[in-house]
Amino acid sequence: MNGKVLLTSAEAISYAVKLVKPEVISAYPITPQTHIVEKIAHFVETGELDAEFIRVEAEISALAVVIGAVAQGIRAFTATSSHGLLYMHELIHWSAGGRLPIVMAVANRAVGAPWNLWCDHQDMMSQRDTGWMQIFASNAQEAHDFIFLAYKVAEKVFIPCMVGIDGFILSHTAEPLYLVDSGVAEAFLPPLDFPLRLSNQNPFTLWPILEPPLYHRQRQDLFTDMEKSLKEWEKAFEHWEELTGRRYLPVEGYMLEDAHTALVCTGALSETAKVAVKQLRKKGEKVGLITLKLFRPMPKEHLLETAIHIERFIVLDRATSFGAEGILAQELRSAISGSRPVHSYIVSMGGKEVFPENIQEAYFKCIKYPEGATLWS
Repeated sequence: MNGKVLLTSAEAISYAVKLVKPEVISAYPITPQTHIVEKIAHFVETGELDAEFIRVEAEISALAVVIGAVAQGIRAFTATSSHGLLYMHELIHWSAGGRLPIVMAVANRAVGAPWNLWCDHQDMMSQRDTGWMQIFASNAQEAHDFIFLAYKVAEKVFIPCMVGIDGFILSHTAEPLYLVDSGVAEAFLPPLDFPLRLSNQNPFTLWPILEPPLYHRQRQDLFTDMEKSLKEWEKAFEHWEELTGRRYLPVEGYMLEDAHTALVCTGALSETAKVAVKQLRKKGEKVGLITLKLFRPMPKEHLLETAIHIERFIVLDRATSFGAEGILAQELRSAISGSRPVHSYIVSMGGKEVFPENIQEAYFKCIKYPEGATLWS
């Protein structure tokens, strides 16, 4: 294992992709994702990565190129953000329905209107029902490692995966991390073996028109296999720990041992929330933190096990379902089946700054309100 280096999460992803060795990369620039593919393009230009970098005129074309490559059994990669992800929306459904093991990095950014370049999770969480797996990184080390893990699981279960990093907060902020060396990458990730690859020697239709009973069964298969993929994530996390010493879980608990209340979040916000939890503890508050790494598949059993003794949840959301509540709050409420109070708190959208003091404010505000009201910072 190499020594620590200082990289942004965007660069950390690029170095991971270089070691994954996709043969096709296609992407369209969009802030704050652009740095990911710029660095990969540099690797291709200098010969550090032997791949075809295909420049396209739009994000939907980038995903179309990647779909075409993976359908032929060729490992590929793309990255996007915000409106670029929304522009891909139709093909996001098609790639999941085609059971193509695509990995895409998403630099999470607000969507319009109005225009906004800064971070929230509305872009990626609005794709939660498309049939893609989703995992959110909290720091540069996770951004780097989760690329390997995403390929490992996607190519095992044949379901595509998005790896989310908070725009600017992670994509443009340099942090110390350990880069994976080539030996670990090769030991962890074998070459892609896609059994239904398209070939002119043996042509077939990848997406035929299915009559209703067969279509229904195909949807059921994707649903069932998505649930089963959680076991593959668990295996991948364990294997990764054996090779690197870094331990990941679908759901991470922090200072929960004697907690009555748990803050719940995902992404880079967890790093700020840990500071807030320490400060609240000094004030005598029995509070801890739950961070969801996996968002799809939703790790319900892990969540319930982590929060077995928690009496109240305060969900810090960066995305909302308008007319309902925060998206992460919805997911948590479903997972615990209404057995305990869940407070929905929209802590930040469009890059609104979040400091530990803001999270403390959220905590004290929520415990004064009855469950049901969605509060905004």
